[in-house]
Amino acid sequence: MASESPLNDLVQERAPVKIDIYTTRFCPYCIRAKGLLDRKRVTYNEYLLDDDDFQREVMIRRSNGRTSVPQIFIGGRGIGGCDELHVLDSVGELDVMLGLVD
Repeated sequence: MASESPLNDLVQERAPVKIDIYTTRFCPYCIRAKGLLDRKRVTYNEYLLDDDDFQREVMIRRSNGRTSVPQIFIGGRGIGGCDELHVLDSVGELDVMLGLVD
């Protein structure tokens, strides 16, 4: 029987949660949402919609018709925009969704 290293209990590798954020270049809410994600030190896929009608249509479909930016998806689940992201953070749910805590 192979013995497991005690380090396995201390270091747990977690697969990063996929985060997609649809933005426009000068949107203050987009900048604020990205700032929070940056402070959490998570990576995300940013889709700039300024000149990308195809990605705008993808966002609208993914978000059930929402056209405002940002639209944020964590682990494939649409969570809404900047305000919703900050609410999730204020109640401690964002860190759980991002896999930063159990």
